[in-house]
Amino acid sequence: MTMAVPYDHLSESWRYPVASRVFHWLVALLVLIVWPFGMVIEFVKEDVKLDFYFIHESFGFLILWLMLARLAVRLINPPPPRPPLPVWQERIAGLNHALLYVALIAQPVFGFLATNAFGFPLDWFGLVTVPSPIGKSDLAPTLMSVHVFLGWSILVLFALHIAGVLHHHLIRRDPMLERML
Repeated sequence: MTMAVPYDHLSESWRYPVASRVFHWLVALLVLIVWPFGMVIEFVKEDVKLDFYFIHESFGFLILWLMLARLAVRLINPPPPRPPLPVWQERIAGLNHALLYVALIAQPVFGFLATNAFGFPLDWFGLVTVPSPIGKSDLAPTLMSVHVFLGWSILVLFALHIAGVLHHHLIRRDPMLERML
C-alpha cells in the first residue's frame, strides 16, 4: 500500500514508472479490442467466425502475458505516492485494482482452458501452437461460463475504474490521472 502524501504539483517522482504506464495502456487498449470481439463472435457469419476467434484468443493470451509482466513490475516498483484520499475511497480503489488484476489474469487462463476443453489448441497469432494442458473435456461449458462471467466482471471493474479517474480529474481536480500518463 502506498502512502498518501499531500502535494501541490506533479513531478516525475509522483508518476508510475514508464514500464507500468506502458503495460497499463497496452492492456487497456487490448481489452478494448478483445472484449467486443468476444461479445460478437456468436453473432458473426460462419465465414468470418474463425477470424474473430483467432483475434480474440491471440490478443487475449497476449493480455495474460502483459498482465503477468505488469504484476512483476508492480511488485518490483511499488506505486508512487498519491494524493490523500478518504479511507473509504482508498479501500474501494484498492479493491477495484486488485480485482482488475485478478480478473485480467484469470479470464484469459479460463478462456485458454475452455478453448482447449472444447478440443481446439491455441494458435497464437499463427506463430506458435500452444498445446492443451487438459485436452478435450466435459469441463468446457463450465470453463467457458467462468470466462464469460469474468469478461462481464472486467467490464464492470473497468467502468468503476473510469468513474474513479473522472471523479479525480473533473471533480477533485487532483493529478491522479497524470500519474499514469
